[in-house]
Amino acid sequence: MAVFRFFALALLSFAHFSACADDWPTFRGPNRTGVTAEKGWRSDWKDEPPAAWKAEVGLGFSSVVVSNGRAATVGHADEKDTVFCFDTATGKVAWQHPYPSELGDKFFEGGTTGTPTFEGDRLYWLSRWGDLFCFEAASGKVVWEKNIAKEVEAPIPTWGFTGAPLVHENLLILNVGDAGTGVDKMTGKVVWKSAPKDAGYSTPLPIGELALLANTGNYLAIDMKTGQEAWRFRWLTQYGVNAADPVVNGDRVFISTGYGKGGVLLKLGGAAPEPLWKTKNLRTQLNAAVLFEGNLYGVDGDTTEKGTLKCLDFATGEEKWAEPGFGSGGVIVADGNLIALSGVGELMIAPASPAGFKPTARFQVFGPKSWTAPVLANGLLYCRNQRGELAVLNLN
Repeated sequence: MAVFRFFALALLSFAHFSACADDWPTFRGPNRTGVTAEKGWRSDWKDEPPAAWKAEVGLGFSSVVVSNGRAATVGHADEKDTVFCFDTATGKVAWQHPYPSELGDKFFEGGTTGTPTFEGDRLYWLSRWGDLFCFEAASGKVVWEKNIAKEVEAPIPTWGFTGAPLVHENLLILNVGDAGTGVDKMTGKVVWKSAPKDAGYSTPLPIGELALLANTGNYLAIDMKTGQEAWRFRWLTQYGVNAADPVVNGDRVFISTGYGKGGVLLKLGGAAPEPLWKTKNLRTQLNAAVLFEGNLYGVDGDTTEKGTLKCLDFATGEEKWAEPGFGSGGVIVADGNLIALSGVGELMIAPASPAGFKPTARFQVFGPKSWTAPVLANGLLYCRNQRGELAVLNLN
């Protein structure tokens, strides 16, 4: 029954955007889509947007989450990962929590890759090596901690666990194991687990009572309360890098990965997802594409090449435009505009339109590598690069 209840709930959840969605408490924003309803921010600066504050957070690619005047991210330095929590108004460190961690520089510079999650008065964090923390958001006090990979005997995938914890009712849903793991958010007790096989690199995405996530050979849907599998769709990407989150619209799901794989639009409703179209025009290796008004906006290409920013029609897969040389950056959408941070750290604002990419403002924030998508919350734009430079721009 969960599969059928999914459709009505999914239509409601993706049709609804809060009119006051100013915070950005979870990975990919208030609705986990890379789209925010925030209005009133400015892009009409003459030379450059005014800086609000800056910080050094250590090596890595973790994104920023923002809630109740706090901004959190994670970085690596001196054989430690550190969870940082900043006061958004001043940029002062409200608290920080360092703990021993490996650099993990296998085929890249290493550092942190996942993103924490705010929920109420708590902050949750899953490290690349399975270290799972629950903090008091205000003080940084550790409520509970454990190594979830060791507890459920799940292997650490090649590049470690990534993505972000998903909070659903009393559970944390984690992409750990073949089809995820469910943990009591108050105590850390394991409620359900899946087979001890390699996880993928996506963040669990809630759709009604189900969560969509990836392992190294499939995208699949699970019941969040029980972990029972609803369906899986075979999707083989080189090196098992199924990393980009699915993009959902009603009973349609777009999946896309890099290494030349490309994307597919699936129709849900039967015993198994039905492919409607496939394409090689959008191969999103890292950041998922953003769906806005019937069009997908995302990066085509891997970090080993100069990725192209593209727009595709969601219904057909037709390519509308391509902007070469963008690199492995990321985009979000706010108030009908693309906010794009290129792989070399250039910020660009442009109307989100299938007619073409026509920036109305641009600014070189910092240098490469900038693989992390920007975050907009309460008029502040958070930009982060691989070296750990966090630049916060005031768009009020």
